[in-house]
Amino acid sequence: MNRRGWLITFGIVVAVLLVALSVYLYFKATPYPAEIDHGPSPEAQANPYLAAEHFLRKQGLVVGHANSLDVLPSLEPHQHSLLLLGDRYNMTPRQIDQLMNWTRAGGRLLFVAQSLWDEKVGQSNDLLLDRVQLHQSLSKDLKDPPPADGEKDPYPQLTKLYLENEDAPAYAGFDTAFHLEDPKNLAQAWANSGKATHMMQLNHGLGSIIVVTDADLWKTPAIDQYDNAWLLWYLTADTDVTLLFNTDHDSLWTLLLRYFPQALVALLALIALGLWHVGVRHGPLQEPTPKARRQLLEHLRASADFMLRRNGQQSLLQTLQQDILRRVRRRHPGYDQLGVAEQWLLLSRLTGQPTRAISQAMSPRKKQRLSSAEFSRQVAHLQTLRNAL
Repeated sequence: MNRRGWLITFGIVVAVLLVALSVYLYFKATPYPAEIDHGPSPEAQANPYLAAEHFLRKQGLVVGHANSLDVLPSLEPHQHSLLLLGDRYNMTPRQIDQLMNWTRAGGRLLFVAQSLWDEKVGQSNDLLLDRVQLHQSLSKDLKDPPPADGEKDPYPQLTKLYLENEDAPAYAGFDTAFHLEDPKNLAQAWANSGKATHMMQLNHGLGSIIVVTDADLWKTPAIDQYDNAWLLWYLTADTDVTLLFNTDHDSLWTLLLRYFPQALVALLALIALGLWHVGVRHGPLQEPTPKARRQLLEHLRASADFMLRRNGQQSLLQTLQQDILRRVRRRHPGYDQLGVAEQWLLLSRLTGQPTRAISQAMSPRKKQRLSSAEFSRQVAHLQTLRNAL
C-alpha cells in the first residue's frame, strides 16, 4: 500500500473513532441546569444598604437615600426617620444645629457614634455625639459584670433588646468592640450585649434620637442574620425613611493621589520647570557689548540704572542728601545743633543757592514715583548743592 492509501485509511479510522465517541457521550452525558454567580450588581456595590432599603419597602415604608444634609430642609420632620450611616467628620456646628432643630420638631434621628470620648480634653471628635451628651469607649476597658442570678449569658456577643409583653429578647449583631455611656442618665431605652451597651434612645423635643455603635449589621451581608432586619424596621416603623450616606465614587484625582502620589509630585515639578523655562523675562535680551567698547561712562550709567531698578528713586535722592549733609558737617561742625531754618540759611550761604531751592531739595519727599523729568531735575539740583560744598 502506498503512502496515499495509508493516509486515507488513517483518516477513516480517526473519523470512525470520533463518531463512536460522540455517540457514547450523547447517551452518557446528562444535561443539568447551573447557576453562575456573577457577584453583586453595580447598584448593590455602590449602595451597601440596598438590601435594607428593599426590606423596608416590603414593610410598606417609603424609603429614599441622600448623599448630604442639603436634603434636610425638604424633609418633613413629622413621622420621618433620618438615618445618618456615613462619615460625619466634616459636619459643621451650623449643620448640627439644623439637625437638632429638625429632630426637636418631631423627626426621628438615628446616627452612628464615630469617635471615642477623651477624658483629658473633655470631648470627642464627634460633634453630634457630644451634643447629645453620650460618650463612646472601648468595651475592653470595661470591667466584666457579675453574672445575673448566677446564670451565664448564652449569647454574650449578641445585643439583646427587651420589649414589653415579650418573653424573649430580640438579638442584633452589633460590633461589641465599642460601648455607649450615658453620664447624664438621659437615655429612655437601650440595648446591651454581655458586656457593653450598643444602642441608646433619647427623647428630644417632639422627636427622638437613637445612637448606635455601628451600622454594619444593616449592610447587605449581615442584614439577614439574627434580628438585624427586624430591628431596623422596629426603629423606623410608621415613618418615611431617608438613609444618608455618601454613594459618590472617588474622582480620578482622588484615586491618583491615593495610589500614585509620587507620579503627581513629579508631574507638578515638571510643569513648574516648564513654566519657569518659558516664563516672560523682565526685558528684551541684549547682545553682550564687546569689551573693547566698554568705557567708564557706560559702567557708571549701568550701575546707576541697576541701583534705580533695585532701590527706587527715593533711595538715590536720599543718598545725595546724605552726601550733602556729610560735607556740610565737615565745613560747619555745629550744623546738627541748628534749627531747620538756620540749617537752610547756612546751606544757602555756603552754596550760593536760594533758601527756597534748598528747602525743596533737602525736605523729606513723599513715597511716590516721580516722572523722569522731575527726577532728573531733583538729581541735578542736589548735585549742584553737593558740588558747591
